[in-house]
Amino acid sequence: MATYRPLRLLLKEKNMKKFYLLGIGVGLLVSGLTFGQTDVAWDTPTTQTRDAFIDQLMQRMTIQEKIGQLRLLSVNAGPDASREPLKSEIQAGNVGAIFNTVTRPRVRELQQEAVEHSRLKIPLFFAYDVVHGHRTAFPISLGLASTYDMDAIALSGRIAAQEASADGLNMTFAPMADLARDPRWGRSSEGFGEDTYLTSRIVGTLVRAFQGNSLSAPNTIMAVVKHFALYGASEGGKDYNSVDMSLQRMYQDYLPPYKAAVDAGAGGVMVALNSINGVPATANKWLLRDVLRDQWGFEGLTVSDHGAIMELIQHGVAADSRQAARLALKAGVNLSMNDRYYGQYLESLLSTGEITQEELNEACRRVLTAKYNLGLFKNPYRLIEPTAADAADPNAESRLHRAAAREVARRSFVLLKNDKQTLPLKKQGVIAVVGPLAQSKIDVIGSWSAAALPRQAVSVYEGLAKATQGKAQLLYAKGANITDDRNIQAYLNSYNAEIEVDPRPASQMIDEAVRAAEQADVVLALVGEARGMSHESSSRTHLDIPACQQTLLKALKATGKPLVLVLMNGRPLTLTWEHHNADAILETWFGGTETGNAVADVLFGDYNPSGKLPMSFPRTVGQLPVYYSQLNTGRPPDPEHPGMYTSRYFDVEAGPLYPFGYGLSYTRFQLSDIRLSSSTLPRQGQITASVTVTNTGQRDGETVVQLYTRDLVASISRPVKELKNFHKLMLKAGQSKTVKFVIRAEDLKFYNNDLQHVAEPGDFKLYIGLDSREVKEQRFTLL
Repeated sequence: MATYRPLRLLLKEKNMKKFYLLGIGVGLLVSGLTFGQTDVAWDTPTTQTRDAFIDQLMQRMTIQEKIGQLRLLSVNAGPDASREPLKSEIQAGNVGAIFNTVTRPRVRELQQEAVEHSRLKIPLFFAYDVVHGHRTAFPISLGLASTYDMDAIALSGRIAAQEASADGLNMTFAPMADLARDPRWGRSSEGFGEDTYLTSRIVGTLVRAFQGNSLSAPNTIMAVVKHFALYGASEGGKDYNSVDMSLQRMYQDYLPPYKAAVDAGAGGVMVALNSINGVPATANKWLLRDVLRDQWGFEGLTVSDHGAIMELIQHGVAADSRQAARLALKAGVNLSMNDRYYGQYLESLLSTGEITQEELNEACRRVLTAKYNLGLFKNPYRLIEPTAADAADPNAESRLHRAAAREVARRSFVLLKNDKQTLPLKKQGVIAVVGPLAQSKIDVIGSWSAAALPRQAVSVYEGLAKATQGKAQLLYAKGANITDDRNIQAYLNSYNAEIEVDPRPASQMIDEAVRAAEQADVVLALVGEARGMSHESSSRTHLDIPACQQTLLKALKATGKPLVLVLMNGRPLTLTWEHHNADAILETWFGGTETGNAVADVLFGDYNPSGKLPMSFPRTVGQLPVYYSQLNTGRPPDPEHPGMYTSRYFDVEAGPLYPFGYGLSYTRFQLSDIRLSSSTLPRQGQITASVTVTNTGQRDGETVVQLYTRDLVASISRPVKELKNFHKLMLKAGQSKTVKFVIRAEDLKFYNNDLQHVAEPGDFKLYIGLDSREVKEQRFTLL
């Protein structure tokens, strides 16, 4: 039977408790350094307000020192890289923050330059891309979204914050709130899918998990939500591409997740690289001032993306670097990431009146306020006091949170197919483990894996071997390379050695795999993408499993042995052949440090899969974009009675292969009809929708009950379905539970043609199901 452990218990794991106590201890240690000799009173009296403190500090700052605070510089990579030029800049007061250094001694080394050798001793803060874990890699963001489990997602964020802050980091460029409805976009892996409601809930959850109750407390880091805005809507799914979108769609679908982060208290916002209706976000005053500041009331820090100010010239809105700096500052970009132009031109722009003192002061104040909120003015060394931890290996095994990583990973896996109860497998007989991803350690940790090390990850083969030791025989064959396309191989290895290319002929590798399969009782094929195929700048025109892997799968199928596909990928793939020919398919995304053990747990039934898809899987790339919440047309398709003059593709079945919210289990769940407390919803009242969920199978299991609505008649066309709530619940075999959803007028609001947020009276359909396609239906009227 499946084994379940409440997520809250994982917070009491030995390693978790040790890390928490270590964080508190670091915060309470008394530094041997003397701050009383500096020009700034670091031990700020508690009666002095933050704003008064910053006012006094800014009165003493030169123009150049204010400009220096607006510069976020990268540490040169490599152990032997010279840091002397950077140290000189810090001493001169020309640097406000640092990113790309992730060890306490290195952080302290640079912080000392600021607080001991610069004129005003203004501390630095240190940032990094902590997206889905820090030392411990959790599932990629798309995998986290598949859990539909806010406790699991919060746990991953809390641990990431603890590990990152223990390394002296103050800030993360996460979470990514970009809605992605075109999986050709490589950064789909870094977001939470296609749905506004689901993404908004996750983003808010992670902001709170990263930041805790106070940014100055131990074990917290500031969240900088990204990429503001609409980055995931780039034309053709091509990274950095333009976005041309109506205001109505922006406000309805794409902007709410960013606002959810702001409402959750995110300390920062990273500005997107793309243009919006012809205006690059980095120079977009409407976006950064009118929407973010004035409409949403955001008071935190805005950060450019890497080199984005320089890119305004390529966008064609700045004639030269001087104009680029002016446009960015006036638009509202406070902190310039790895960009020279603020330092080079802002003083001159101020002297000529092209920017104002007020604009410069505003940006500087935002940076200083972030530092104050982080507790750095009280103690610049609060996370990096000298301790015995400095001498310890930063990659020590004791720093990892394996139990939590394993638990969250297995919750993220989605069972896409399971004919004739092929899964779970028995730990007996002979099992062939085949495929280019079976023994990979680098791929399982996924893209943007922060300080996680591949050598500390558990490959799928390792997890299976451990689970079956002394019980079953494993036969291994690589079977194919990730790809045989030399151009793609070169691309994947262009920055780092990401993939190993087996030089043997493809036919020889397939023959070896077939021999293993013929000796086995069942074949496990580990196929999909390398992590570098689902990454920044990794857009694809095809979403198939690479051709050489497809050839391998067809050869394995021909053996007649049961074929189980274990997928690794960072985006929805087109799996039509695989769906029709595999006996079972398990989607594991890139599951993080404990992937192998988590996969073994699911394949052998020690854990019953409960993940649901946060993005629709298309049948073919020609359907894109395909997402469940589309607007209807005047000639909607009827799958049961397809007509010639309807909105469809005549050469492919309508709809996605696997819809949003889809995911199977080793047990079966049955829903009753929907019961409504009333058929009318008063404007100031509420109604309750109830369903009884019964586990009709033989195993305990979890499922996600999903609530959707449709506004049948409105002033503008409304989506055919919109997710409004969901509930994940555990049921023992044969058990029933009633799930209740409360619906209010507020839940039915949308932006009308005048961009007013309204709930219009009229008739609604209400759907409840275990995915977005197979649902029960009821109706009610909003008065």
